[in-house]
Amino acid sequence: MIVTGAILIMALTTLSPVSAQDRSMAFRQAVAEAAARDDDLSAHYRESGYEPVWTGAGDADRARRKALITALREAENHGLPGVRYDADGLLAKMSEARTPRDLGLVEVALSKVFLTYARDVQTGLVVPGRVDDGIKREPPYRNRQAYLGAISQSSPEAVMRALPPQTPEYARLMKEKMRLERLMASGGWGPMVQSGTLKPGETGQGVAALRNRLIRMGYMKRSITNTYDSAIQKSVQKFQSMHGLEADGVAGESTMEELNKSVEDRLKSVIVAMERERWLNHERGARHVLVNLTDFTARIVDDGKVSFETRSVVGKNAHDRRSPEFSDEIEHMIVNPTWHVPRSIATKEYLPMLKRNPNAVSYLRLVDVRGRTVNRSNVDFSQFNARNFPFDIKQPPSRSNALGLVKFMFPNKYNIYLHDTPAKNLFSREVRAYSHGCIRLQDPFDFAYALLAPQEADPKNVFHSALNTGRETQIDLETHVPVHIIYRTAISSAKGHMEYRRDVYGRDARIWDAMAKEGVELRSYRG
Repeated sequence: MIVTGAILIMALTTLSPVSAQDRSMAFRQAVAEAAARDDDLSAHYRESGYEPVWTGAGDADRARRKALITALREAENHGLPGVRYDADGLLAKMSEARTPRDLGLVEVALSKVFLTYARDVQTGLVVPGRVDDGIKREPPYRNRQAYLGAISQSSPEAVMRALPPQTPEYARLMKEKMRLERLMASGGWGPMVQSGTLKPGETGQGVAALRNRLIRMGYMKRSITNTYDSAIQKSVQKFQSMHGLEADGVAGESTMEELNKSVEDRLKSVIVAMERERWLNHERGARHVLVNLTDFTARIVDDGKVSFETRSVVGKNAHDRRSPEFSDEIEHMIVNPTWHVPRSIATKEYLPMLKRNPNAVSYLRLVDVRGRTVNRSNVDFSQFNARNFPFDIKQPPSRSNALGLVKFMFPNKYNIYLHDTPAKNLFSREVRAYSHGCIRLQDPFDFAYALLAPQEADPKNVFHSALNTGRETQIDLETHVPVHIIYRTAISSAKGHMEYRRDVYGRDARIWDAMAKEGVELRSYRG
């Protein structure tokens, strides 16, 4: 139901016959009392002289009421909990308002719900860091009084439309959400494939079930074949490519696991992705670096288009190694870097080795507080533990350096950066979560050239001139490049196709649980 304002007009015209002065005083007192515990609301109404935003008799007030109730009724389209805003309860309060005091209470109730909805749809329903301590992202919360100012002074419909993220990604996610909801209503993708590994050339019921699943999912045209033929193989490869799997055309364990994910599972991923998009609802930079941890990739994006892409290795799925999510700016790169071993690695991994054999990891240097290299033969490592270990550990520049030959710096308190690595074999793996938290790049030299291209006529020569010295060299970026380390299991493309990735750290599951506690539910409908 869409509110036209008639409910409150009726309330306004059936008030008790009291003077305008008495009516104003009663309204103001009710507003002041109802808003007393909300500093932003109290300040807004004091500064506006207690002028109503919603409960006046004019056309502008009716338009604001209509726009608000319409938005609240459509909140579930954004993956938000309609129950949280209780549009029906607001309608009941409006229809029951009879006195100036009633209207004052309704006025504040409408403002409170508007402020809650506006923040939820613009910058997120849940607080990231409370869901998972690896999510370091800080949503760009807006000034709450500014919301009330905007709705009071501008077109209410335009204000409501502008609240959600305006990115193509968000629009495509919403479209996918509605598509999946329709699929739920029609039975989803049918029966799961109850079979082990299936390979080209095989026949039987398992192949038929695989075929039917691929057809329902849109990866294959209608067919009656029971043989794992070239059509099925190509469809499996397409599915694998769209789900971050090795596209070998064999329906193995990991492929079967992803094939058998339900529509409901994918819908949860999409709703969580929409929430994550709200957390990042700010200007990301005409040129920026995007690292998707679940996709094991790093990309340079220029004016909305990917101009460079490389595989990455991210933090291992362990409590002290998972890569955090946050945004920063790449300021410079260090060619031929020294690896300053983090203290946690030095004491947890290397100190036990040194206790067993003082000459272990001989390629590393021990340095004392004065910066002097320590002679290991003079040290009794058995006397040290994680608290009193007095040395720094460093690895000088070399091709075998743990950081490889270049690292890309965006100084941050998490000590996370992008870098090269000598362990090139890891990039061929399907799941690439092995590091201590930093992001390793498969093509770091090409990445460096791309970053330097806007400021250097010959970026390759500039880079290699520094590299060939063998000395640690810093190359500054004249214009810092924003870097966003994200975590998306549902990813859209400009062509409208949706891709899905595994929840490697379990973060999306925790976000979904937090959203469900706030009242978010899966829904299905035909439309």
